[in-house]
Amino acid sequence: MAASVSDLLLAWYDRHRRSLPWRAEPGAGPPDPYRVWLSEIMLQQTTVAAVKPYFAAFTDRWPSVTDLAAASEDDVMAAWAGLGYYSRARNLVKTARIVAARGGFPDSEEELRALPGLGAYSAAAIAAIAFGRRAVVVDANVERVVARLFAVEEMLPGARKAIRAHTDEITPVCRAGDFAQAMMDLGSSICTPRNPACLACPLAHPCRARATGDPARYPVKPAKKARPVRHGTAFWIERAGKVWLVKRPAKGVFAAMRALPCDGWSAREDGDGSAPLAGTWQDAGTVRHGFTHFHLELTVRRYSGDADPEGEGEWWPIDRLEEAGLPTLFSNAASLAAGPAS
Repeated sequence: MAASVSDLLLAWYDRHRRSLPWRAEPGAGPPDPYRVWLSEIMLQQTTVAAVKPYFAAFTDRWPSVTDLAAASEDDVMAAWAGLGYYSRARNLVKTARIVAARGGFPDSEEELRALPGLGAYSAAAIAAIAFGRRAVVVDANVERVVARLFAVEEMLPGARKAIRAHTDEITPVCRAGDFAQAMMDLGSSICTPRNPACLACPLAHPCRARATGDPARYPVKPAKKARPVRHGTAFWIERAGKVWLVKRPAKGVFAAMRALPCDGWSAREDGDGSAPLAGTWQDAGTVRHGFTHFHLELTVRRYSGDADPEGEGEWWPIDRLEEAGLPTLFSNAASLAAGPAS
């Protein structure tokens, strides 16, 4: 199966490859490792559609890794706002500074994996795509394609060892980067989680899951566990066209980012409802937000009074609030608070 799979898939990729801003065009030479690395970090648990405008903004503002290395963490975090999983942005700055100091990206999986924020998948993808190394690249799309191609019956996550071994079997020495991207494209457009388009698939003939008549059954997954619902409160304190913002704790959800003051909610427990100021508060509504391991229902309350908040924070102009780099949760909470009182 090995030779036929890579040949079939690469021939399909040459005709149907997606045109993406971080990919090198055919005949244009190898891709820029900086753009490959940046895209792989942004694409972690995020869709291509969501990443495209952020990638364009980042590469316009910081066109090289040395430019990004010279940026402040606050500026990078603000530019990242809305993309989620904010530890990725902090690791971007750390990695950019390491790479700039050493004069360029390392080209081996082992060295790449030593950089902040790069796990097995990202290191393999960058080694293959940016440097042409033969590397076994397995993301969620590849996992699905290979589980179906070999009809892997073992349930995830235990099946991942077998899936990786099968991926190793079919990964070619030449054009390993194109092969990895072809697998990703196939999984995103043809071999989709539901209703795979088997009639359009270049691997339909050797696919063992298709032969079973139920390819969508693969990969075999355990039943999903219900995520707990947490409850918390965010507080809007406004004064002379400005709103009081604080920095989140250095660890935890939205670590070290600007936000509205809150009542101590976390991934593990509800907030205690305590307000940062004594006085009259008005309910502005509730924001609901999904995290990886829990859902949050955040009540938004607006202050009516003239007392000054205590502790560290800053008054931020409301008409420039989009420049504060608030996470989507707090941006939505601010939109509620700026509306009429309930």
